[in-house]
Amino acid sequence: MNYLVAAMNRIIFSVFLALGFLSLEAQKNSTLIRNVQLIDGMGLPARHADVRIKGNLIEAIGQLKALPGETMIDGKGQVLAPGFIDTHSHVGGSLKKHPDALADLNQGVTTIIGGQDGSGDGIDSIQSGIKQIPIAVNWATYTGHTDLREAVMGEKNLGRAATDAEIKQMQVLLEQEMRKGSLGLSTGLEYAGAYFSSRKEVIELAKTAAAFKGRYMSHLRSEDVALADALDEIIDIGRQAKLPVQISHFKLALKDDWGKSAQILAQLQKAREEGIDITADCYPYDFWSSTIKVLFPKTDYTNPLSAQYAVDHTFDADKSIVTRFAANPAYAGKTVTEIAAMRKETAAQTIMGLIAESTAYGKAHPEASGLEGIMGKSMTDEDVVNILAWSHTNICSDGSYGGHPRGFGSFTRVLGHYVREQKIMSLETAIQKMTSLAAEQTGIKNRGIIGVGYFADLVLFDPATVKDNASVKTPQALSTGIHKVWVNGVLVYENQAHTKKYPGVFISK
Repeated sequence: MNYLVAAMNRIIFSVFLALGFLSLEAQKNSTLIRNVQLIDGMGLPARHADVRIKGNLIEAIGQLKALPGETMIDGKGQVLAPGFIDTHSHVGGSLKKHPDALADLNQGVTTIIGGQDGSGDGIDSIQSGIKQIPIAVNWATYTGHTDLREAVMGEKNLGRAATDAEIKQMQVLLEQEMRKGSLGLSTGLEYAGAYFSSRKEVIELAKTAAAFKGRYMSHLRSEDVALADALDEIIDIGRQAKLPVQISHFKLALKDDWGKSAQILAQLQKAREEGIDITADCYPYDFWSSTIKVLFPKTDYTNPLSAQYAVDHTFDADKSIVTRFAANPAYAGKTVTEIAAMRKETAAQTIMGLIAESTAYGKAHPEASGLEGIMGKSMTDEDVVNILAWSHTNICSDGSYGGHPRGFGSFTRVLGHYVREQKIMSLETAIQKMTSLAAEQTGIKNRGIIGVGYFADLVLFDPATVKDNASVKTPQALSTGIHKVWVNGVLVYENQAHTKKYPGVFISK
């Protein structure tokens, strides 16, 4: 009798399960997001749909019925998009201290790409760090050219081109990182650690990345006085190494070039027609953030003529702000013109003096880092708009945890200022640039699209209110209009607060 009852119960349970009345998995690990305007990341028009998350994946899309016990979320007609991918991020360096990654989540970013400008953490370090301190966002990386140079040539011996033997040693190290999942080679050719490298050196390393179907990402050797040569170099690297090449945070930083963005983009388009896969990323601001030294393209920091050239041609001293200065913290937050007035100098004399004082401070305090920084006004909004609108440009932040407002506000600034207010592109196009195009141009798979089987990195936001609030004075102000963010199926951000969940993973190529 007991056997018959047990058998009957099993039959009834199986029927209920088949009819969908019971679903143990749904009760345990399923979320249904209903009533949203779905923008899937592929550039297609928004459509009304529901999305089901199962575990860390998207399981179903359409007009869906709720399963018993699954978590239900009413999207209230807001936009559900793939989580944004920041193709040029410096937030990785702050994740041990800020594993909640609010700089990213507050603007809808779910994946960051590190190793930029030629420097970053090695893959073993990243993976062990995530095991020790879990993080709220995904992290992928390029391998830094300057890091390779320092490992082989020594940190104090970088003021020259590498020898053939040293290039081969760097190739071995790059190959090791490529096998571990690096996206490719990143260079910061304008910075002192790589400025003296030869084009041959970079091409040979790019060939190693190409052998593993990797990519090349570059802070160009010049973004101002020698931009034409720098563009020729990256195109030549793509041609000879036969791999995709991307211009980091593309800008026209020389006053003489302002207004020429359409002409220069046509040059890049011509290279694409020749078969060179050249692309770009861009952040939505007309001022940059770096070291004062980049104002001297020839690294001749004591040359008065070069200093005056910088003032006249490469930045606006009245609107460029020194963000940090360890040798005299009172300078932080002031423009170069204001500091010059304090010192009773010209702006040209001041930038030479600041570099000399910062260098001396660094020698006296070898343990110190981040000795100086500047936010330089040297772009026009017209050129920024043209670069953002180019069909082969994806959105990036080039941001860190504080400093320039781009670290907390780039993606929401595009959605609010450039899409809703300036209408330079459609919302669907902007999201494509932040998601599937970003994934395509970095080699990331199974992210950047809301599709069945893709990882459930998602952002729910209100297109009518989304807005960046970060500014020069309040660079860590959180964006408004970003209501919920999921990383790998886990809700990590809601109502401008972190949920204390840390599902981020290392993403290998």
